[in-house]
Amino acid sequence: MQSVQFSELTILPGADRCGEKEGFDRITLRPGDTVSIVGSTGSGKSAFINDIEVLAQKDTVTGRSILINGAPPADDMVRDPAKKPIALITQNTRVIADLTVERFLALHIRARDSDAQELITRTVALANEFTGEKIDRSMRMTSISGGQTRSLLIADAIMIGQTPILLLDEVENAGIFKEKVIRCLKHYNKAVIFVTHDPLLSLITDRRIVMKRGAVVSVLEPKDAEREMITHISGIDAFLVDLREKIRAGELISDDILARDMTVIPA
Repeated sequence: MQSVQFSELTILPGADRCGEKEGFDRITLRPGDTVSIVGSTGSGKSAFINDIEVLAQKDTVTGRSILINGAPPADDMVRDPAKKPIALITQNTRVIADLTVERFLALHIRARDSDAQELITRTVALANEFTGEKIDRSMRMTSISGGQTRSLLIADAIMIGQTPILLLDEVENAGIFKEKVIRCLKHYNKAVIFVTHDPLLSLITDRRIVMKRGAVVSVLEPKDAEREMITHISGIDAFLVDLREKIRAGELISDDILARDMTVIPA
């Protein structure tokens, strides 16, 4: 498990693509914080979380620095994945090992010297809270869907890796249940950064980082008007999630179903 007790992660600014300093002095995340990163394609969102994942020390193209608990990370934290307090899960995650879900998780548990069977059961159960496609421990990692894979890796980071900082790069594209993921991450007191184009995710996080030209241009905190909008957008999102699951299950969408489900969307 993690050998260093995590209290905060700090991002110090670098420069944009024209060499101008970024628009912030420092960004600090503590356990339980949620942050979304927004911006157009090519604005530098993925580079931002990659700097965090590699614990950059002005040694990447952006020139940013990352501090853990107020200090540069020790060499063993940078080089040893078991000691790194960060898990990066992207929309392009691929598992090439032809292992069952159970065997895949067991190998991770063995590397961390934990009790296997109970932890596997709890991890698979948690993953199934995030996806409408049930995951069974006997399935092969190479055969499960993108949404199942991302759900399993998030659950793995929470239950097995016990990773205090999660970086999630556009995972909503896999069709996972976003609000359940956020509630669970807050329950386990994780610091989370979402790279997202999703309006609901952007609004329900504590802060929103706006990217342009490879740099942070502003850090926004939601105001009352945005908070009031969340209920409306959450209803729309729940309707679309339910509709997606019905279509994937092979149901025909009748006028009666649409009329019934549309009532959950606030006017």
